[in-house]
Amino acid sequence: MSELSDSGLPPVQRVVTGHDADGRAVFKSEDVTPTRMIPSGDASFLLIWTTETVPADNNDETDGRHREAGLTLDGGSVIRVVDMLPGKQSPMHRTNSIDYGIVLEGEIELELEDGAKKTVRQGGIIVQRGTNHLWRNTTDKVCRIAFVLIEAPAYLHNGVPLPEDKPH
Repeated sequence: MSELSDSGLPPVQRVVTGHDADGRAVFKSEDVTPTRMIPSGDASFLLIWTTETVPADNNDETDGRHREAGLTLDGGSVIRVVDMLPGKQSPMHRTNSIDYGIVLEGEIELELEDGAKKTVRQGGIIVQRGTNHLWRNTTDKVCRIAFVLIEAPAYLHNGVPLPEDKPH
């Protein structure tokens, strides 16, 4: 068994498919990798895959985990696993992307810039549409979320794009 993630949760299994020389489906790779603490110390991340473009190019044989990606990938997509630690929160931020967050374990509080809050529990799904927000774990257990982020144009308010505000 692989080592535990920095969050204390089990490592993440990743299975990647592709095609052989005859165009038939094959398993290209499989790994089990722990999440790792980010510099802010509030969460542990694991990049699963990226695409350089949207729509994605299934002919690109690059292992998407090895592509340079920030919080989002300009022009592309990102999937990562985030383990938000108990009692911690992210900075307030906004990205030019549509984000799908699937709570795999625990629960998380989503707060918007005006202070409005919702708790999303295990099995819940968040659709984050370029809004200014933060994540907060108000429990004593780690919350694991799978995030899929796909580039999107900035939201236009009165015809003016709202600026991104990405944490460093």
